[in-house]
Amino acid sequence: MPLPQPRITTIEEYEALGEDIRAEVFDGQIQYMASPSQMHQEILRELLYVLTDYIKKKNGSCKTYSAPFDVKLNDAPLTIVQPDIMIICDKNKLDGKRCNGAPDFIIEIVSPGNSSDDYIKKLYYYKNYGVQEYWIVDAGRRIVTVNYFENDSVSVQYPFEATVKVNIYEDLYIDFKSIEPLFNV
Repeated sequence: MPLPQPRITTIEEYEALGEDIRAEVFDGQIQYMASPSQMHQEILRELLYVLTDYIKKKNGSCKTYSAPFDVKLNDAPLTIVQPDIMIICDKNKLDGKRCNGAPDFIIEIVSPGNSSDDYIKKLYYYKNYGVQEYWIVDAGRRIVTVNYFENDSVSVQYPFEATVKVNIYEDLYIDFKSIEPLFNV
């Protein structure tokens, strides 16, 4: 049986872990993270490129970020996450170290050993702390789950052969067929 992890109650305690430690904190409970796989990184790179390229071509004011970049969702109890990919449109949430508050858009790429974190735990936190749109990219199941939380919550699953609309933008679509060869890495 694993030993219980110490509670982290302040941002100072979290920062004292050091920059080389990959961890998230959910209601004060620390959760250490493993390094991502090669396939995870390939998918992350391609999706980040599509999103960043779109924003640049539109001269948009939003910014894309990728893990490891802290998002502090709550001070008490302390909740800090490191989404794989995020879009932040409110520059006032950025303090040079982290995003303080919910990003507008988040993508998590499922790791085989902790899929419940993305499908259950992070879905709960992202929805309840104000993320507008949350995607779960699951290469193992070959599906993309889009959770859109504006007004009535909507959750739709798409196969990897689909072209999927990014709902926070009027004209941004991601063609997963162009990314799918990476899922065989």
